[in-house]
Amino acid sequence: MKFKKKRFLTLFLCTLFVLSTWALAADKKAADSPPEGALDGCTVIIVGKDASTDGSVMTTHTCDCGLCDWTWRYIPHGRYKAGTQRKIYHINQFETFPPEKGLKWDVILENFTELELPQEEDSFAYMHGSFGYMNEHQVAIGESTIGTREKMENKTPSAKFDITMLTLLAMERARTAREAIKIMGELGEKYGYGFTDTGEMLALSDPNEVWIFEIMPVGPLWTPKSGKPGAVWCAQRVPDNHVSVCPNESRIGEIDQNNPDYFMFSPNVISCAVDMGFYDPESGEPFNWKKAYSPSEYSASSSGGSRARLWRFFDLVAPSKEFSPDTPNMEFPFSIEPEKKLSVNDVMWMTRDKFDGTPWDPARGLQGGPFANPHFLPYGFTYQEKRYDTARVIGVNRAEYVTITQCRGWLPNPIGGIVWFLFGSQDTSCYMPFYAGVTRIPKSFEVGDHWEFSRYSARWAFDYVDFHTMPLYNLAIQDVREAQKKWETSAVEQTPEIDKKALELYKKNPEEAIAFLTEYCNENADKVIKTWWKLGDDLLVKYNHLWIYDKDSRKRLRLQFPEWYLKLLIEYNKLTPKEEKK
Repeated sequence: MKFKKKRFLTLFLCTLFVLSTWALAADKKAADSPPEGALDGCTVIIVGKDASTDGSVMTTHTCDCGLCDWTWRYIPHGRYKAGTQRKIYHINQFETFPPEKGLKWDVILENFTELELPQEEDSFAYMHGSFGYMNEHQVAIGESTIGTREKMENKTPSAKFDITMLTLLAMERARTAREAIKIMGELGEKYGYGFTDTGEMLALSDPNEVWIFEIMPVGPLWTPKSGKPGAVWCAQRVPDNHVSVCPNESRIGEIDQNNPDYFMFSPNVISCAVDMGFYDPESGEPFNWKKAYSPSEYSASSSGGSRARLWRFFDLVAPSKEFSPDTPNMEFPFSIEPEKKLSVNDVMWMTRDKFDGTPWDPARGLQGGPFANPHFLPYGFTYQEKRYDTARVIGVNRAEYVTITQCRGWLPNPIGGIVWFLFGSQDTSCYMPFYAGVTRIPKSFEVGDHWEFSRYSARWAFDYVDFHTMPLYNLAIQDVREAQKKWETSAVEQTPEIDKKALELYKKNPEEAIAFLTEYCNENADKVIKTWWKLGDDLLVKYNHLWIYDKDSRKRLRLQFPEWYLKLLIEYNKLTPKEEKK
């Protein structure tokens, strides 16, 4: 993209010291509804067990909403009498409520669908935020909205299930990824899927395998009396030695209906597309799921970088393939064998990726400002009635939270499963481990709201640091990296030691192992949160008034601006050099 330097510099100079105000005022429409709406949020990275360095199956979820509820809950194992009913609620994944109205997970009880299902006598323990993430059997989930054709949307109450409710039922009832797929698929078929959601993708994993599961509504005219399925869905298994990604785009292509080890699907998987005119079986072309139900015409290049995550991921994991950014996204493979196996630390840093070294690096030049802030211009913009796209990177700063799940089959379930969790922006936050066996999470995870600052909410500690990193990003991020090295990297490195200790206890008494893991995870999280509150204070002092206050020397140092910025400043403001004394 080319801009007239003077016009862009005007915007830059006026906003350097009021970044947060500008973000709201420059393009209110974009702030309230980002380009392509909800489809712009959530990236899922998938790693098969033979593609990871330690044999774990990994999935991620970057919950890139920007205004959604960020609270988390732990749901304990439940035992119910025969005949107990499980109420089903409509849960809008994007909806939030003022704190005075109550927590989201209390308020949704008002949205009863009038559907009740027989309650399983054993309801498994699990952790959840906007979706279920991992249960006590190491069944794990990552989510990405992929959308579908408008004709398929069903916003009527006839659709009793949305994606959040499906994931909670899967967490409560599934012992494997395949079971989770079957549970969600059958519920969607029988009771209808949609209402607040359109096409959705879930990465379903357990210690042995990982699947991509995609589900779509079947239109607003569906009713249970129709005798037809109320959803259409398909799932494809990622080979154990492969990795894959879902960046808000359908990923399943052609379906091998004779290979149940790698494909699962609803009975209407093809007939629904035929009935709606999305596929002609007489065409001679094989049925292609994504082309039928959720086609995309973009490439990294043609979208101006706004649809470049798919290309970027494949370029990161298989650089020698030299995938072209001109490659249409629909033509990328479903999965690929990485050129080197990925560790959990590799995946953590991949969730922070900002296209460094590519034409769409958001920190480059004027876009990032003099202090190379990759978040300075997070969305595309309109200028003189023309629309300009900016890169939609993997590590955006509007995440509610990010998860990395590890499912590890060589350890008992309470020890084998880990959810690595961070609040807020990936690059300024810190991953914290929570084992599948924990019986509680910090109370500060359960509260908080975008519109009310609170020292009692863990999320605000990380937003506090993020806010004080933004003005002088390339300087302040170095302080953040030091804190991440101390708390995040060390937590990864000591995982084998924690595993060993927990396993020793587990062999003697499983309850002692669970108590040990619960205490370790909660204590570590509490320390990280306290550290981040202090880090925010330290950044405020160190970079106060856009100077550098050196604590050791007790001196105030002047900021050094890059020459390219000073050159443009002189040109635009028509500055003249100071006359030399004769």
